[in-house]
Amino acid sequence: MKPFVFLFPLLATVALAETPKPAPQLPAGIRMERDLAYIPEGDPAQRLDLYLPEATSEKPLPLIVHIHGGGWMGGNKFPCPVAGMVLKGYAVASVEYRFSQKAKFPAQIQDCQAAIRWLRANAAKYHFDPEKVGVVGGSAGGHLSALVGTVGGTGTFPPIGGNEDQSDRVQAVCDIYGPADFTTVVKQAAEDANVKNIFQFNSPKDPYSQLIGVPLETTEKSRTVSPVTYVSDDDPPVLILHGTHDTLVPYAQSVQFAEALKAEGVPVWLQTLPGAGHGGPLFGKPAVIELMQRFFDKHLQGAAVEIELVPEEQLK
Repeated sequence: MKPFVFLFPLLATVALAETPKPAPQLPAGIRMERDLAYIPEGDPAQRLDLYLPEATSEKPLPLIVHIHGGGWMGGNKFPCPVAGMVLKGYAVASVEYRFSQKAKFPAQIQDCQAAIRWLRANAAKYHFDPEKVGVVGGSAGGHLSALVGTVGGTGTFPPIGGNEDQSDRVQAVCDIYGPADFTTVVKQAAEDANVKNIFQFNSPKDPYSQLIGVPLETTEKSRTVSPVTYVSDDDPPVLILHGTHDTLVPYAQSVQFAEALKAEGVPVWLQTLPGAGHGGPLFGKPAVIELMQRFFDKHLQGAAVEIELVPEEQLK
């Protein structure tokens, strides 16, 4: 699974970089603290980057945590495609986590939750609001973002890395074409009339089974890794973006996730992108960017805005 290609033109100078630079060139007004260990003396992957305003704000800022994609087997926290949100009144963290070649699930969600607890423990130092934390990611990062949202505060996965006095709950989730249910993905991929899924499931090249370390038919492990398993009425609001012609994650995964959230009364918006695949230009349409902006503004900044899905005619 490829990381999502994104958005926010304010970060264009960074997002186009092919390899991390020792001194990245950031848009004016943004400063970066790089490779902060959220688990002291932990794995080299257990690090995050922080993007903050150059000038300290008058009040603590809401925080958006970005979790990158890459099939739980690759990808990178840098460049961070939402770092431009700093210029919109946010602090931004971009989290790295252990890959499935090194550690099987639940290592990945444990790392993400450890990062969120570390961020809250250091909120005063970096001047952000620990009560206003959102999460966003695409593909594998979308899956982990959704899981952060549905298991936050439940203690479902044993905490690692300390800061256990801090909460790992979040207040808003943006899931960009993330897998939601490993027990149904094979069937949904076979039934998708729009596209043919590119993975040979339960093979060494299948990131789904490689994440959990067993065949997808192993129901208990497939349920444990799936965000839909943990949906409850106290979950945070969720915005989902998914294309109908996704060859890596069936569009039906997001439909199923949205329906599960709606059944529990959780505020959820599923933005369907007709004809879009696993990423692509439709995700960068100004109306889609504005939708995401309004979603976070409403739920993290308390803005009096309505969340309205983008009509299909604006996506052509």
